[in-house]
Amino acid sequence: MSSAIRKNCFLISKLFKNVNNCSKRLSSHFIYFPDNEKPVDGETSKMNMMQAINNAMDITLKNDPTAVVFGEDVAFGGVFRCALGLQEKYGKDRVFNTPLCEQGIAGFGIGLATAGATAIAEIQFADYIFPAFDQLVNEAAKARYRSGGQFDCGALTVRTPCSAVGHGGLYHSQSPEAFFAHVPGLKVVVPRGPIAAKGLLLSCIRERDPCIFLEPKILYRSAAEEVPLEDYTLPLGEAQLLKEGDAATLIGWGTQVHVLLEVAQMAEEELGIKCDVIDLQSILPWDEDTVCNSVKKTGRCLISHEAPLTSGFGAELAATIQEECFLHLEAPIARVTGWDAPFPHVFEPFYLPDKWRCYHTLAELVKY
Repeated sequence: MSSAIRKNCFLISKLFKNVNNCSKRLSSHFIYFPDNEKPVDGETSKMNMMQAINNAMDITLKNDPTAVVFGEDVAFGGVFRCALGLQEKYGKDRVFNTPLCEQGIAGFGIGLATAGATAIAEIQFADYIFPAFDQLVNEAAKARYRSGGQFDCGALTVRTPCSAVGHGGLYHSQSPEAFFAHVPGLKVVVPRGPIAAKGLLLSCIRERDPCIFLEPKILYRSAAEEVPLEDYTLPLGEAQLLKEGDAATLIGWGTQVHVLLEVAQMAEEELGIKCDVIDLQSILPWDEDTVCNSVKKTGRCLISHEAPLTSGFGAELAATIQEECFLHLEAPIARVTGWDAPFPHVFEPFYLPDKWRCYHTLAELVKY
């Protein structure tokens, strides 16, 4: 009798284990495509994106005595550990925690930057940057203009983790780049991986206008690249053409770049076509020349981003492409995006613009 009970308990536990395994949602909707090209020669080290961002801040703190890093919990490294070890290395006066007040973090950073310091502020999640919106839009972005160029809010970089992570739900998964792209005076940047993140972050830190540096949090530990150890920058406002073709132009930024690279690979294998894949990198300013030259060549364009469709930054791209490339277009400009709804939790896989949605749209574009 006891053996039968044990056997039944074993079967039930096995059943629950199988059910749980089947019900687990994948935390990644993409395959990571690492960069192979190095922006500079010299010694490299294998880093994930979190480590590359840490390295950029380490270089800044070492070489710039005015530089400070601050935000909620950055003293112990932050929620995603991007500031790990920096307080121990540079002291509590230069790497420190702030109160849980995003408006205060932004205002404090503006004061530091206008006084001549290099301010690197962290907002713990991009979803919570909105209390700081007034400071960033009405103070930081307008400092140069309202003073007639007598002073500026340069050397202010606001870092913040953004976009889907696999289990974030509506309060930890948003992509707010379009909100800030409407604001003259700001620069908005989104990296796709470690090499790009280090170079773009160092450029933002040295920029003389305030920068919003959005870090897709799912990329922090997705994969590692051989990142140059020396100091290097990547130009703001320049897109990168990662894959070349003539059938269509695929445009994305952050995580979505990797989705589109896989879509281009699928299209080559299944449809026998090759596509341009462009990483926009800088949302504001954005590289109109690279985008429009590509679309004029291919005649078709697909834009993809995680943020909702309505008034997403893809709408700005589509409007400019239509204006500049109208006579070259062979099909309407397509957008594959998140839906116009709060970011879901259990239904996240249906919300994200994954490779299947993008591939289906590309196939329809080619047949148009």
